[in-house]
Amino acid sequence: MSNSGVSFENTEKAFIAKGNQELKHSLWLFKLMGNPTLVKVFSKLILFAIKIGLPVSLPIKLTIFKQFCGGESIEESKKVVYKLNVSNIGSILDYSVEGKENEIDFCNTKDEILRIIKVAEDNPAIPYTSLKLTGIARLSLLEKLNSKQQLNKEDEIEFQKVKGRLVEICNSASNSTVPIYFDAEESWIQNAIDTLAEEMMEINNKRTAIVLTTLQMYRWDRIEYLKRLIKNARDRNFSIGIKLVRGAYMEKENLRASQFGYKSPIQPSKENTDSDFDKAVDICLENIDIVTLCAGTHNEASTMHLVNKMGELKIPNDHPHVYFSQLYGMSDHITYNLADAGYNVTKYLPYGPVKSVMPYLIRRAEENTGISGQMGRELRLIVEEKNRRQSSKLLSAG
Repeated sequence: MSNSGVSFENTEKAFIAKGNQELKHSLWLFKLMGNPTLVKVFSKLILFAIKIGLPVSLPIKLTIFKQFCGGESIEESKKVVYKLNVSNIGSILDYSVEGKENEIDFCNTKDEILRIIKVAEDNPAIPYTSLKLTGIARLSLLEKLNSKQQLNKEDEIEFQKVKGRLVEICNSASNSTVPIYFDAEESWIQNAIDTLAEEMMEINNKRTAIVLTTLQMYRWDRIEYLKRLIKNARDRNFSIGIKLVRGAYMEKENLRASQFGYKSPIQPSKENTDSDFDKAVDICLENIDIVTLCAGTHNEASTMHLVNKMGELKIPNDHPHVYFSQLYGMSDHITYNLADAGYNVTKYLPYGPVKSVMPYLIRRAEENTGISGQMGRELRLIVEEKNRRQSSKLLSAG
């Protein structure tokens, strides 16, 4: 199939899976999220209500949770997985429980990821899964590893338990041939995550990329890191998997750099980030023999850059080493139009108990507050589709 004819303006394709009621629900929700003050107040109220034990799960589940999450469990999420698969869109089931800090919770998260891998085995609707290292390891331990501090005896025992969980997850992924992406996190623990990811890649990626890592391109050092990683993989004869994202911790990163007096790891401008994202895409495609690439982006220009570069290098749309990915509940105009053109596309599908997923949901709400004063992209496209459907009914009735 040729790399041509992809358009992100086709709202009929973009919202083919949404009935009229679902479309109205999305329209109402994105309009609410267009008010930054409302989102800020809502976020604080919800967190406070959860803290004092008020029963808020049901209203959240019927509104923002429904838009951005698959369900509270793997079983619940399977309905969404099936619905996406009808449109040739894969799902990345992600157990989005955050902020846990003890061994019982870490083991529970590990067991949940093992369950995802079993569900994904031989199931093309779930082509891969993901892992957040802070889901199975304490943040402060990763900070110590990152800064190369000497571990005391207790730390060493704890680290061996983390490695044990990680090895068990990666072995399961390898035995089931279900690739697993390590998510990127804050820069002050990222070197530790990179080291563990590289170690697991070298062990598990002899034939194909089972363990994959994530690069946040709003960091100015990631292009050089990518080049080093590819050279290392060639020298040591293993494959690598790369998910490219822009990044999610910019304010936190800049604030910490300012507080501790070191150079911020964040790019000086959005243009630099966009440029490095596209450079990284080119580097990955030029090394497609050993690199599996996932472009995790909602940026239309970057998505089209990847589409055009694939065409230039004569890489087929459905090449098994190239995936596109967007968050569930956002950018359906990109996801569905790419899938319709025969590309490998996935939705990042978070799930988990409503209260535990709230930090994730609040980030999604805050991300969409930029539509105040003018129609944001999501809102504009939903309105266009609503008008198209209304117009079609009038035309057919006439």
